[in-house]
Amino acid sequence: MSTSSSADQDEPPADSGRESDRAVSRSDSGSGEDSLDCLPDCITRCPLTPSLSPQKRTTSQSKTEPPLLRTNKRTIYTAGRPPWYNVTGTTFKEAFVIGLCGGSASGKTTVANKIIEALDVPWVVLLSMDSFYKELAARNEYNFDHPDAFDFELLVIVLRKLKKGKSIKVPVYDFTTHCRRKEWKTVYGANVVIFEGILAFANKELLKLLDMKVFVDTDSDIRLIRRLKRDVSQRGRDINGIIKQYNKFVKPAFEQYIEPTVPLADIVVPRGGDNFVALDLIVQHVHSQLEKGKLRWDMSALASAHQGQPLPETLSVLKSTPQVRGMHTIIRNKETNRDEFIFYSKRLMRLLIEHALSFLPLKPVSVETPQGGVYDGMWLSGKRITGVSILRAGETMEQALTAVCKDIRLGKILIQTNHDTGEPELHYLRLPKDISEDYVILMDSTVSTGAAALMAVRVLLDHDVPEDKIFLLSLLMAEMGVHSVAYAFPKVRIITTAVDKEVNEHFHIIPGIGNFGDRYFGTDAPSDWCESDDGMDF
Repeated sequence: MSTSSSADQDEPPADSGRESDRAVSRSDSGSGEDSLDCLPDCITRCPLTPSLSPQKRTTSQSKTEPPLLRTNKRTIYTAGRPPWYNVTGTTFKEAFVIGLCGGSASGKTTVANKIIEALDVPWVVLLSMDSFYKELAARNEYNFDHPDAFDFELLVIVLRKLKKGKSIKVPVYDFTTHCRRKEWKTVYGANVVIFEGILAFANKELLKLLDMKVFVDTDSDIRLIRRLKRDVSQRGRDINGIIKQYNKFVKPAFEQYIEPTVPLADIVVPRGGDNFVALDLIVQHVHSQLEKGKLRWDMSALASAHQGQPLPETLSVLKSTPQVRGMHTIIRNKETNRDEFIFYSKRLMRLLIEHALSFLPLKPVSVETPQGGVYDGMWLSGKRITGVSILRAGETMEQALTAVCKDIRLGKILIQTNHDTGEPELHYLRLPKDISEDYVILMDSTVSTGAAALMAVRVLLDHDVPEDKIFLLSLLMAEMGVHSVAYAFPKVRIITTAVDKEVNEHFHIIPGIGNFGDRYFGTDAPSDWCESDDGMDF
């Protein structure tokens, strides 16, 4: 089994003396101003279905691995997540949390990976206690297997937020300096969270967050042999030092703090990852619990929730001048060729962006003119503006934005439909650093039900962007989508060039504009793709 996704976290050095070499497996870096190195080149030209993984990066690209776990059966997305938000924008189901406890080198990570592969669940997070070591002076003077070595207060906060589906920041512990690095990793919620550590059952508040507790019970002689093999071959340590550390710290800590927690476990797994019967029982139980709490993304609820209500005050529609109506006539006409469609779409986008900028808060400012006079003008009341496009069709609006906003920062979000559940799911995002301080222009070509827009707004809120600093821009929206977004997020400003009243049984806007992404890029896509892929909502 490949564990390529864990390369986003640097491995501790040889002297860490711990079982897991990766503090946070399968997490996404979440934000950064660097290039979109994890994004496949084909996204803007062809569909990327959930069954396909991002292309392999070249040596010139970032070393950050994509948030994927590749098994011999399929690819598991480990940084994405379902929306888990209803039409009011609130969370309506929690993640299922599995706690894995056991002695050092007992095989907890192996068990976790086998559970992930057997679960057949697309969205999984593996969280390790190794991320939560306190800052220690020197490794040789501290017992890394003692409860006092861990920051349980922070660990409880992080796991509680993950359970609620929130994005969280996880510390990165440097075993060389025995300090936390300045850069923390962003981890996102999932269907299942697997939390593993030698002291996973040692805190009462932690235990309350675990839906299932599994103890990996491996013979002490086998655990010692594994440590010897690992530390000699992988960490270059001498046998005497390994045995000394084991007798001084590891063995006493196991007997005093770890072994007594066995009665707390729901399931004890002898022989670790080789116990297929126990693993099957765990997987069956998790499946049954997930099925009980299963809630589908109900687009019919979105369709009927706000029928007959007046359009919200947060909506602003570009004035329908003869020029605007003329451009709409051209791009809505099915006979319009691709070149004309692109040209007039870009003209509308430019007008839309200019209109949207008028809603940004301004403050009075005086400047001196070249003639020595004073001009009383206006200036942006805020730090900066960031544009975020919902791929693929939303990316077509970036050119208009950069044409009127000099040196603007850009981010991207990829949301796709799960063809089995009908849910919009987050497959990729790259947001600039400190986006919480910015006014964010969220761009998509069309919005029908508003499902993908709801999720995109929720992602921005998860990154601490204030709701009243988010501006949702779209060339065309259906009344249903306007109501859904406005009801869930009443402070988000919604700006478009036109609003159509109806959607058909396939949730396509009527009279609409057709499949914007296909018409713009000259491609063909399956009819059930969501708006974030091709400009047609699902």
